[in-house]
Amino acid sequence: MAKIGFIGLGIMGKPMAGHLLVAGNTVNVFDRSEDAVKELVANGAAACESSKHVASLSDIIIVMVPDTPDVEDVLFGEEGVAQGVKAGSVVVDMSSISPIATKEFARKLGELGVDMLDAPVSGGQVGAEKAILSIMVGGKEEVFDRVKPYFELMGKNIVLIGDHGAGQTCKVANQIAVAVTIAATAEALTFASKAGANPAKVREALMGGLASSRIMELHGERMIKRTFQPGFRIRLHQKDLNLALQSARSLHMSVPNTALAQEMFNAVAARDGIDLDHSAMVLALEELANHTVA
Repeated sequence: MAKIGFIGLGIMGKPMAGHLLVAGNTVNVFDRSEDAVKELVANGAAACESSKHVASLSDIIIVMVPDTPDVEDVLFGEEGVAQGVKAGSVVVDMSSISPIATKEFARKLGELGVDMLDAPVSGGQVGAEKAILSIMVGGKEEVFDRVKPYFELMGKNIVLIGDHGAGQTCKVANQIAVAVTIAATAEALTFASKAGANPAKVREALMGGLASSRIMELHGERMIKRTFQPGFRIRLHQKDLNLALQSARSLHMSVPNTALAQEMFNAVAARDGIDLDHSAMVLALEELANHTVA
């Protein structure tokens, strides 16, 4: 069993930390949400006063926060991980952030004698709660091998993609594919509904053919049932698509479907939908069709 630190106990982080705890590990936690901390402490976790405090008590420090500036603050800000971490420790960033920034963070931690893995995840709240996340990892193979048993407590599909930043690059690719598939699913169901077909029956039929996907299965149902409470918020998917668009520009390539998906998210966000689940992209398609999927 390991001494594990966990920083960031949101929709994803809290159940992930819980799985590590149930497996018998010592888990030191920190989050600005007192309720999340109290819940885990009631199950045996140790509450810490700061990221620095977490790092000083832990051999593996996991970070799960929203964006690149948040990770930078956790690692190198006032009372950050870098101020308390011990040489030989491993920092595992499971947030979804910039691949370029990730490489710089790994370099700076390396100067302290600390290894880093970037290990963003896919699977949303359900995947986190059921410990079936897909985990995409960048870093040294020997460090990956050391941490993999703990990844296996949180996920099922765990792949070392390459060196530092490769995990984040894979996550950006994942978010492109997810956004474009949500758009296709929303467009198909809106079309079918406006044409007079029962969208639930259409979805059932499509699930048996080539159009079948996890997006059609899970988010298609959300669109029909109008259940848009967040499993993964639009604001976070917008952040990931911004990374995709910025990276594409730096690579001198065009990603037109990604750009269109981002514009549809923007349309929903403009109508106070920024904190809805990303399946709520269908609201933008419905607006264009002057029709509600029902």
